[in-house]
Amino acid sequence: MTIGQITVQDVSKRFRLERNRPSSLKEALLRTGRRDIDDFWVLRNVDFEIEPGAFFGLIGHNGSGKSTLLRLIANIHRPTSGQITTEGRMSALLELGSGFHPDLTGRENVYLNGAMLGLSRRHMNETMDKIIDFSGIGDFIDEPVKIYSSGMYVRLGFAVSVNVDPEILLVDEVIAVGDEAFQRRCMDHMNQLREKGCTIVLVSHNAGLMEELCDTIAWLDHGRVLELGEAAPVLEKYLEHMRGGGTTLTTRD
Repeated sequence: MTIGQITVQDVSKRFRLERNRPSSLKEALLRTGRRDIDDFWVLRNVDFEIEPGAFFGLIGHNGSGKSTLLRLIANIHRPTSGQITTEGRMSALLELGSGFHPDLTGRENVYLNGAMLGLSRRHMNETMDKIIDFSGIGDFIDEPVKIYSSGMYVRLGFAVSVNVDPEILLVDEVIAVGDEAFQRRCMDHMNQLREKGCTIVLVSHNAGLMEELCDTIAWLDHGRVLELGEAAPVLEKYLEHMRGGGTTLTTRD
């Protein structure tokens, strides 16, 4: 595989949901009979390839499976079936405070995230000022992150994600927490990373943002890919679908 390439091969993901879960250890020990368990398929037979250096978007309604798919690509979850392969150093901003230890300071968490990505302390020392400047949190960098606001969490998390020389960057909708000026800085920086050859996968509901940034989009609906292709025509079909009330369509071949 080429650096920055992502291949998703016939991937399905199932979660097992237990109904009437016992509320105590005593109830669990006394309960007899079979447990009432449902299988919930979040993704079914998802298949595509993301070329190195692409800006790839995942769009769909809440519960369509796009965030789960991003977590599978990040290797946080494993597929129930199928295979995902990636090549290159990956950085991810998936949820508020992800990768941060609440009792550590912002600076300590920066070092921790760098170490998890295999980067040396020397490299992180050289990058620290850029991260602090981009995040705009100032002296709070030396305060425990548990006192941070949601906006501060996102600004620091994004600053770390984009300043550790990623070859693959995964971004969920958390950048929407920031103000308009910060969102613009995020978009500008992602474009700079793309120009350097970084592969970027973005999850969002914002069709305007997706059309501005992405060259290819996969539209997910109830865990299946309905459309996959160039951004503008896929988004046109998605928006038409949503204006029509969001009735599930037949999946693509």
